[in-house]
Formats: sequence, structure tokens, C-alpha cells
Amino acid sequence: MKYLVTTAALLGTSITAQAADLAVKAPYLKAPIASVYDWTGFYIGANAGIGLGRNKAELASFGGTTPSLNTTYLAPHGAFGGAQAGYNWQTGSVFGPLVLGIEADIQGAGLRDDFTNLRIGEATAYDQRLDWFGTVRGRIGRADGPVFSYATAGYAYGSVRTTLNQTSIGITDFGNRIHHGWTYGGGVEAALGGNWSAKIEALYVNLGNKSDVFEAGAQTLNTELRERIYRVGLNYRIGGNGSYVAPPPANWAGLYLGGNVGGGWARNRTSYVFSNANEAFNLSPEGFIGGGQIGYNWQAGSWVAGIEADIQGSLQRDDDACITRCLVTQSSSFDSKLPWLGTVRGRLGYSLGSTLFYGTAGYAYGGVKTRITAVGLGAPVDVTASGSRSGWTVGGGIERPFTFFGLFGPNWTSKSEYLYVDLGSASDTLVSGNRTITVGSNVKEHIFRTGVNYHFNSPVIAKY
Repeated sequence: MKYLVTTAALLGTSITAQAADLAVKAPYLKAPIASVYDWTGFYIGANAGIGLGRNKAELASFGGTTPSLNTTYLAPHGAFGGAQAGYNWQTGSVFGPLVLGIEADIQGAGLRDDFTNLRIGEATAYDQRLDWFGTVRGRIGRADGPVFSYATAGYAYGSVRTTLNQTSIGITDFGNRIHHGWTYGGGVEAALGGNWSAKIEALYVNLGNKSDVFEAGAQTLNTELRERIYRVGLNYRIGGNGSYVAPPPANWAGLYLGGNVGGGWARNRTSYVFSNANEAFNLSPEGFIGGGQIGYNWQAGSWVAGIEADIQGSLQRDDDACITRCLVTQSSSFDSKLPWLGTVRGRLGYSLGSTLFYGTAGYAYGGVKTRITAVGLGAPVDVTASGSRSGWTVGGGIERPFTFFGLFGPNWTSKSEYLYVDLGSASDTLVSGNRTITVGSNVKEHIFRTGVNYHFNSPVIAKY
């Protein structure tokens, strides 16, 4: 549970920091009526994104009264898309314009994991799918003219199907079942002009826990259902302020540097081969990340192109995986870490007033470290596969002006950013005594982070 606050804390940065600044500053400077933005009203929209499950699965024998046969993570992964509708109320407060809202969404999803196949003991192949899900959430945040930073939380539900295929009894299909739970997260929404706005959003979805007893009570499958959702959306406000026209674009050209904090969820598809064993399962490191970035932008009108490099320290870890039984006298346990990562990326964006929407892609690299300890199947094992990997990354974000208690001037901006990172595949051959072990891995991770940048060119900031 220690990482559950990651998303809400990150997105809250851009809400509370700028809200505190407004509490001590004079009222807004008057702007032409066409530049004033009011978020009040009904809206409808569409969204699309990508999701990753981190669903801990423990298979136990004899009704769950003995230690587990194996414990690993099922990691349904894939794209989704759907629609949302909601209503916002904008009102004044000591922190400036406050926006309260309620939103409901429904998603069709293609998240699936049929990779896990554990062959020692009761040989078991897993298949888990998330076919659709939805949420009903409250939203609260602060409006900075045409930009709305918010936190969100509420009810979540979805359809999950889990199937086991075991050597002794064949297929056990638990069927499509609707699970209920809760969700929280945050995002940034920005006006595009007229009644249209766009958003970037991250959600943590908890659909509860499930225990299934089968094979006439001889086995129990205990499953935790947890998903991370990252998406972009487009909203149309019905009867909104269609006269809104974005002010001239800010000046983004030049050198900048900054820092960031965030969280990462990874799926490390792992193979473990020794003697006659050939196991396939997911390691799922998660945790906080933080680091710094430096970049340079070129600008032509509203279009902005740039290059950015960053380096991150990471606390992502998974030390829960235990296969080939999880007994004191017989087990194979794994401790997987992603201690650091970095990227070198191009950025291409469009500035609407002082809000920059951008996509980004480029080169990624990072460290991967997995320790393996095993007892009960020959001589004890304690070996570590460690090294650096390289691959690619793609993502996007929103960048905007940032102030805090008047300490930050027009040179400062804040950003909310999502990155998908693929660090590729690798295979390590390890020797422990008279045993030779081959460990394969394929690492993909999802990063959501908030950062601040200092621009050496003093960007032009529109007032609202």
C-alpha cells in the first residue's frame, strides 16, 4: 500500500503550489473578455489510453491452509478507449478559482496476461483479462484561467475473467465476473479554444480481492486486482464559453533545466530455466522515481520543437515472487529492482497561450537487477543478474507557468508527463555451484511524473 499515494501526490503538486501563490497575490489582472475561461457546465467527451495490472496471485493447496504452491503477479496489459460525461462548478475561494465536479466514464478494454506458466509442482498456466471497466468520481482542483489541475476519486467497477489450466485437472474457468472497488488519481485539463478542452490523466484502480476454492476444496486461488490507468481525453462543454480565444503563445524557445518526481509500474516478463524446469512469470517492480532534466526548445509561431535528456533514481521493486512452491524447505524466490533509468528524447508540441501540449519519443536506458535464491531442488542458489539495458520511450505531457508564494517568476513552468518505456529483452546465464541457470527478462514500464523547469529566456505568460 505504500505506493498508493503516488499519483494523487504528484498531481496535487500543481494544484496546491499554485493555489497557495494566489492566496497572497493581488486579484487577477483584467484581460479581454474573450480570454476569460469559466469551467462551469456539462461536458461530454472521449478518451483512450493504456493500462497495466499488478494482480498478485497466490495458489495454495488444501483450501489455503498450507503455504502457497506459488506466488506471482498477473499483469494484464493493453489499450482501452471509451467515453465520459460530467459537470463542473467553478467558484471563488481564498486560493483563487476553485472547480468542483463529478464525472462518470465507461471503457472497453483489451488488457490481458496469458504469459505465466509455472511447471514445477502442480503445473499451472494462467490467463487473466480485463474486458471493460468504469468509474464514477468526484473532481476538485484549481483553475488558472484555461488550465484546470485536479485530483479525483470515487467508485470503480469492471469485468475480470481468470482461467487456470493445470496438468492434473485441466481447465478451471472462473468466468466473467463484475468486481467493485475504488479509484483515485489526478490530471490536468486545458482549453483548446471555443468549447473544447483536452486532458491527461492517471488513475489507480482497486477492484478488491477474490478467493476461489476449487477442485473440491483441494486448491485456493487468492487474487488481488489492481490496475494503473493512463489516458488522454477530449471534452466538449455544452453551452460553455464558446467565445474563449487563446492568447498569443508563450515564448518557449531556449535552454531550460529542472527536476521531477513521479512513480513507475513495470512488467518484467521473466523466464527461469534450470535442469528440467522452464518457468515463465511476471516480476512487477513498482515505486517512486525522481531526478532531473535539461532541454532546449526551438519555436516557430505556436509550434515548439525540442530535445530533452533526463536521469532518474528509482525505488521500483518486487520481492514477492515465489515459484516452485513457497516452503521453507523448497522454494525459488526473486527480488527484482529497477534502480535507475534515463532518456534522451525529442519533443514536438503546440502552444495554446501559455499552455504547451507536446508529444515526446526517443532513446531510453536503465538498470535491471534481479536476485534469485532457491533451496530444496539440489544445491542452494543465491545469484544475481544485473546490468544496464537500452530501448525506447514514447509519451506526452502538458507544460504551463508555475509560481509559488511569489518565489517563482515568469521563468518557471510545471509539467505533468506520461512515458512508456521499453528496455528490451536480455538473457543471463548464471552459475551457482554445479548448477547452471538461465534467466531471461523483458522489461516494460509506465512512468507518470510531475516536474518544474527553469527557462533561461523568461517565457511570456498571459494573465487571466
